[in-house]
Amino acid sequence: MRKSYAKLLVGGAVVFAAAAGLPLSVQAINAIEEKPLAGITLSLDRYCENVLENVKEEEARIKEEEEKAKEEKGSGETTIASNSSDKESSSEEQKEREKRIKLNLKYDKLGIADVDTYLNVRARGSEGAKIIGKMVKNTGCNIISEKKGWSKIESGNVKGYVKSEYLIKGEEAEKKALKVATLKAVVETETLNVRFLPSTDSPIYDQLSEDEDYTVEREKLTKEFTAEFIKKHCSKKATENVNMDEMYKDLDNWVLLSIDNEKMFVSKDFISLKYKLNRAVTIKEESRKSSSSNSSSSNSSIYSSIVSYAMQFLGNRYVWGGTSLTNGTDCSGFTMGIYSHFGYYLPRTSAAQAATTRSVSSGDVRVGDLFFYGSGSVSHVALYIGNGQIIHASNERDGIKISSAYYRKPLKIGRVM
Repeated sequence: MRKSYAKLLVGGAVVFAAAAGLPLSVQAINAIEEKPLAGITLSLDRYCENVLENVKEEEARIKEEEEKAKEEKGSGETTIASNSSDKESSSEEQKEREKRIKLNLKYDKLGIADVDTYLNVRARGSEGAKIIGKMVKNTGCNIISEKKGWSKIESGNVKGYVKSEYLIKGEEAEKKALKVATLKAVVETETLNVRFLPSTDSPIYDQLSEDEDYTVEREKLTKEFTAEFIKKHCSKKATENVNMDEMYKDLDNWVLLSIDNEKMFVSKDFISLKYKLNRAVTIKEESRKSSSSNSSSSNSSIYSSIVSYAMQFLGNRYVWGGTSLTNGTDCSGFTMGIYSHFGYYLPRTSAAQAATTRSVSSGDVRVGDLFFYGSGSVSHVALYIGNGQIIHASNERDGIKISSAYYRKPLKIGRVM
């Protein structure tokens, strides 16, 4: 009877707690069930007090957890707000970028080359017409007219005809342009010094030509970014004569360029910054033969074949360390692969290729010669195709492309045969 009365009191305590709206966890109920009732030394009143105390402790614990959860939620909301702020900032930057692109890209009727590698520009709207230029993937052009599957276009210094089916046009082209246009540094002097660091006291890295536009890797320089760049990429020699404090104060007047996977700084005083699409490049077939007039007839034929073969890979991917002309190659892998096709061995690296080729002067340059570039030592190589142009595996962004032979100051011009 006493045991039954005790159980009734315990049960009543539980019911009371529940009725009062006190949260009862499984642990609290288990605590009640696990209390031994036989031979109990405490009075039933004391026991009920213990039960209610346990309930209160559990309530306090749950309340504490709820408060903690609210704090964490608040923190999460702060993070979300921060992320939202980042997104807004990113959105504003994107809008500013698109605004600048629209201001820079002035085409009456925009067309963009929709090809994996390159698109031939011909003198007339016919498959058999002479090739006068080439457009790589995402090259922009102004569409002058369209007739019978051919578009008359103008891009850079090239004016000719391309197959209409390989052009993105209209609103789709305008949307595409916003994605693929890149910020370029347009050189406004005949030659321009670029430097290891954003300071005129820094050593000269290379000299650039006004014949080429150069990709801007980073427009807005910060002290943190520049310090990290120096730590990763610069030797003590590059910084020894530079007043670092003055350099950091003047960062707004410099930009970082990316040329052939090499990074260098240039002053804004000598360039203009514009968003641009790739432009078509001029190809003059006849210049290849005329520029080889100093060589024998058989060699002239080989040189012409070498250039024609190399041009097949225009627009293909650049892969550092790669040697595949179709699936990806770097600069020396490209020249090695081209000459290997004709039975001529070249070493694997650009520096080694420079060491094993015979030096020639710029006045004696001919098709098939190799142009070597770098800062102090050779780090890049290209194949001369005539008309003052080279073809080379440049970087991940541009792949295998055609450039002015003097877009950088060559360290050496080498002849293989």
